[in-house]
Amino acid sequence: MTKAPKLRNDCFVLPMGVHWTPVDEALALLEARLQTVVDIEVCAVEASDGRILADTIVASRSHPPCANSAVDGYAFAGGLVEGSHCLDLQDGRSAAGEAFVGMISENQALRILTGAVMPQGADTVVLQEDVTVEGGKVYVNGPLKAGANARKSGEDVVQGTEVFTAGHTIQPQDIGVMISVGVVHVRVFKPLRVAVISTGAELCAPGAMARLDQIFDANRPMLKSILQRWGMQVVDMGIVPDDTNLVRQALDVAAEHADVILTSGGASAGDEDHMSAVLNEAGNMALWRIAVKPGRPLALGLWSGVPVFGLPGNPVAAFVCTLVFARPALMQLSGAGFTAPQALSLPAAFIKTKKMGRREYVRGRLRGGAVEVFSSEGSGRVSGLSWADGLVEFPDTATKITVGQPVRFLPYSSFGL
Repeated sequence: MTKAPKLRNDCFVLPMGVHWTPVDEALALLEARLQTVVDIEVCAVEASDGRILADTIVASRSHPPCANSAVDGYAFAGGLVEGSHCLDLQDGRSAAGEAFVGMISENQALRILTGAVMPQGADTVVLQEDVTVEGGKVYVNGPLKAGANARKSGEDVVQGTEVFTAGHTIQPQDIGVMISVGVVHVRVFKPLRVAVISTGAELCAPGAMARLDQIFDANRPMLKSILQRWGMQVVDMGIVPDDTNLVRQALDVAAEHADVILTSGGASAGDEDHMSAVLNEAGNMALWRIAVKPGRPLALGLWSGVPVFGLPGNPVAAFVCTLVFARPALMQLSGAGFTAPQALSLPAAFIKTKKMGRREYVRGRLRGGAVEVFSSEGSGRVSGLSWADGLVEFPDTATKITVGQPVRFLPYSSFGL
């Protein structure tokens, strides 16, 4: 098993004099300073769905491994010119798993079935419905191009060819490809272990009796589900009250059992923001004031060498920051590399005027070929997360959007959801 290197203690420190960081700069800093933190293990290909490759995969054999027939018909040598032709029918046949032993001579044809190995001396197959077989003869009309209806050895993948690169997340179809080219075991990164902590005296566990001055902890179950969708192993740390000692204890336990710690709430600089206070006290905390809406400062730090991402407590802001900032960072830490969502340019079904100075993400959905936006941009409207099927991204510059104007739409699916 290969061990991963540790992160530098100053990996989250911003350059001197930086106060508000544009989104693109924040992402570039994360990409430059983070590295894979998980170890490598060997896994059977059949059990590798969703795992991240640690090595480039090379085909152990060609696919197909030998020339074979693409149809049921008759195999013979060379093509046919226009006109009528008569071939001698060779005794026997070639079927899948039962190759013909022998050689086909010129002007001979052999019965062959789909997927069967092409007999020696033959390179072309005529469909069975295009011939007449009578008295040991095969009658066929040309023209027919040489090599027709036959697959060459390695025409799909040649032995020794790179099939997948390191960092690729294995999909079900990839398993079929690897099995086809003779790969049995692969080296993969262990799943990233992510501890999830909610902080705040106002939080109440789902299903419990909540006071009027309390809210249910929506972030933790939401974040856990997102992380599981991304193939990560969740370490649920529950709700931690606004108490410095309890926050410190929770971080200690999380650092023992996880590769990354994801917190929501307490990430700013207020009197009750104990998470950022504890990280500050340890001397390994940076408060990134990112020019983004929704979202407040993103607290980043190290606790016992384990990276900590402090998300906003507001569910909408926590969701957006998780997709925009945490996802690419977590993918980098997990060995998949820094990932960016695939954006679509689609016409707007709304009007909007945006001021200059920060990147904005608005909940949107695709309907009738155009993008609609949620009725309110307020972060308090959590229902808009389910109403939407993606985010509309507005640039840092001042922008005026009119109906029909192209906008940048990021489907939830582009974030792995």
